Amino acid sequence: MYGMITLFDEKTEQFIKDIWELLRKFGISSYAFEVEDRRPHLTLASYSDIDGAAFMDKMKRVYENKKALPITFSTIGSFIGSGTLFYSPTHTSDLMDFHCQHHRQFEDFASDADSLYSPDKWIPHCTIANRLSPDKLMEAFHFCSNKRESFSGQLKEVALIDTSQKNKAPILYSVALT
Repeated sequence: MYGMITLFDEKTEQFIKDIWELLRKFGISSYAFEVEDRRPHLTLASYSDIDGAAFMDKMKRVYENKKALPITFSTIGSFIGSGTLFYSPTHTSDLMDFHCQHHRQFEDFASDADSLYSPDKWIPHCTIANRLSPDKLMEAFHFCSNKRESFSGQLKEVALIDTSQKNKAPILYSVALT
């Protein structure tokens, strides 16, 4: 199993990591520390099986001259019944186009038409906590909603990760956005 993710600029990444650390410190969630070297991200797509070399070659060609994308987080949300809390970015046409273009460019690798990351189902989000009880979900929500109003940054990199190993999701290949 593989994931195609976008990574943030250093300041945005650090802001989210600080939230993760505080949630752990206060005993609300240790989600971020359950996977080795987890980094804050938005997931663009998931794949069950791909030709890694061909995928990475295409990544280089498609993304090597793409511009970094400004992003603003102004929403905290949760998937119904999931115990997941996330920051959701503003749905700009640039963000939605970036996502749709990825799926068009990489349609040869698509393996799951019902994926929650397909363009007609995608809810862009950066997970803050996961598998929370209802009480912990409310606690995390209150903590994060009182932290700050909104914050902005950039999508600065795209990366292919391997999600097949338990408690690991190493980056196999990445391309910096200019």
